[in-house]
Amino acid sequence: MRISSPKLWISLVSMTAVVVAAVVDTDRASPGPLSTVHALVKGLDGGSSCSKCHGGWFSDMTESCLKCHAPIGVQIQEKKGLHGVVDKALATNCATCHGEHHGESFAVVNSKSFSFAGVADPKAFDHLLVGFEMNGRHSELGCAQCHENADKVVLTEGKSRFLGLDQDCASCHVDPHKGRMRVACVECHGQTTWNELHSFGHDRRLPLVGGHGDVACRKCHADGDAHGLEALGESAKPPTPRECADCHVSPHKTEFARGVAQLAGQTLGAGCVTCHLAEHTDFGEASLSVTPVQHAVSGFPLDVPHDQVECKGCHAPNLDGFRARYPGRTSEACSVCHADPHGGQFAKGPFARQECTACHAREHFEPHTFDVEKHALASMPLTGKHVDTACDDCHKTPSEKAPRVFRGTPARCELCHKDAHLGGFDDSAVELRSDRRGTCAACHFTTLFSEIPPPGFDHERWTGFAVLGAHAESACAACHAASPQPDDTGRRFGRVEQRFGPYEGCVTCHEDVHEGVFDRSGLPAEVAGNTDCARCHDETSFRSFPHGFDHGLWTGFALIEDHAQVDCSACHEPRRASENEGRTWAPAAGAACVDCHIDPHAAQFAVKGSTDCAHCHTSARKNYLAFNHDRDSRFKLGDQHRDLACEACHKPYATPEGRDVVRYRPLGTQCIDCHGMNEDVLMPRKRRGDK
Repeated sequence: MRISSPKLWISLVSMTAVVVAAVVDTDRASPGPLSTVHALVKGLDGGSSCSKCHGGWFSDMTESCLKCHAPIGVQIQEKKGLHGVVDKALATNCATCHGEHHGESFAVVNSKSFSFAGVADPKAFDHLLVGFEMNGRHSELGCAQCHENADKVVLTEGKSRFLGLDQDCASCHVDPHKGRMRVACVECHGQTTWNELHSFGHDRRLPLVGGHGDVACRKCHADGDAHGLEALGESAKPPTPRECADCHVSPHKTEFARGVAQLAGQTLGAGCVTCHLAEHTDFGEASLSVTPVQHAVSGFPLDVPHDQVECKGCHAPNLDGFRARYPGRTSEACSVCHADPHGGQFAKGPFARQECTACHAREHFEPHTFDVEKHALASMPLTGKHVDTACDDCHKTPSEKAPRVFRGTPARCELCHKDAHLGGFDDSAVELRSDRRGTCAACHFTTLFSEIPPPGFDHERWTGFAVLGAHAESACAACHAASPQPDDTGRRFGRVEQRFGPYEGCVTCHEDVHEGVFDRSGLPAEVAGNTDCARCHDETSFRSFPHGFDHGLWTGFALIEDHAQVDCSACHEPRRASENEGRTWAPAAGAACVDCHIDPHAAQFAVKGSTDCAHCHTSARKNYLAFNHDRDSRFKLGDQHRDLACEACHKPYATPEGRDVVRYRPLGTQCIDCHGMNEDVLMPRKRRGDK
């Protein structure tokens, strides 16, 4: 290859001259003495050691500096520390900031060094330049309290003035947690005092603002808890983040809390943030609001007319406590907000524990929805005429301020309707006092009073008079004559007393054909539980004697012997047609024998005009004569007369009527009355019974 170019020759000559100059320069002496710190480094002091700092054939001075000051190179490379943050051209030109060859008293690191790096006052060095935010108590420290060589003029080989410190707090402070924390101290502690705790990374889970801003760490991260500070440091995997419900007891019902959370796509435990933010200091802040959709989840949709009501209208802010302001009402709980216009009348009974909507629409109170079916649950079901009756006719308002009376309104017939029977059934209706409709309902329908439900009117039960026999065959009008005009109760049905007078037994309607004979003293007033005519008769016929007829008891004339065999008509003549009193048998002629029988003695034994045949005769023994001559006559039979036949003294004679009658009285009782004066012998003796 030919080297003919003038430029090439000039370049070669110039390079050779520089090399020669460099070789010659290496043997030159130092321009000045080294600083003390470098002079103490073996091999740096002397005229032939310049290349150790200024570089040789294949290196420069920066490379030489970094061979001894390797940490500075790391800073520059990693862009950390003071040398890593200044301009790289400045950082790699060491001589700009750190002079040399100025003698033993020269400080290689001086104020000018800091000024070139942008630090005007080394005493006020902003540690942010090296990535350390220094404040609090650290700001009160002198440099040498952390950098022990900061104020030393001469450093021994291997020592650093500012390098070598770690920003980890534990490099300077004793770790009270003994290495159990995974997070750095600055995550929880400030630089003023250990007791002032904070958390710079807490926002990832929960911003410590508002109500959470002044809560002590240990209140949420207690030692021994799964979320304790120590547990967070010891575990490689942090525990599952907590939800609101893990720390706060929700006053809301589960259904409401779950519904609101689902609307926001949250879980039940974390759904609180839908309404309550971390910035809030009070769960009941006035700024909170609930949308109509959320309110409906509570079970109370804000439909008409509640959609126009302000929140405070139902949730009074002056009430103390959440439960008082938000009692968890349902859409049926009208009584919580609305005064009871009925004055508590429905607090008991079938509508107790029911709300206003049981009888009223949700949108309005009037008109009510209390129909016939609901009225049936009350003490008086509405049937018949009552269905068409206006409510106001029965439910009155006592006064302007008093509520209309519902509970306690008379439900018994007799309390609203006049008693058409004038108390006639009061005694017999005692057993129905508990009947909720009243005594009238036992016999009458609610359609018309004239309609009587089956089996009809129980005449005996209500009046005490059983309609049997002939009475049952008679029309009601026979005793109850209808009135042409209704009375003030609307009654046309006549009353018995209007026709027959006050009830006094059978004689009220029937004449006593016996003219009181059987009511005389000494006769029983009751027979087999029956009184009055029923002692002998029943309702079928007056000829019927269900208990028999004791002739001796009732008439004083016992039917014995021949009388017992005689037909009734023998003494009581039958009548072909009933007389006014209804009697079909004539009364007997009398109870004396002569009333029916001819007196064979022609009234010889009559006493005051009456003959008592039974005094001498009895039917117990036929033809038995009970006459005692010594007792019953004025003439006692002595021994001479006792054996005489009766007819020896008692001779027949003819009465004026032409009837032959034996003479018994009057007869003489003197001897001469039977024995003649001229007769010397007695009358022939004849014994009684001799023929």
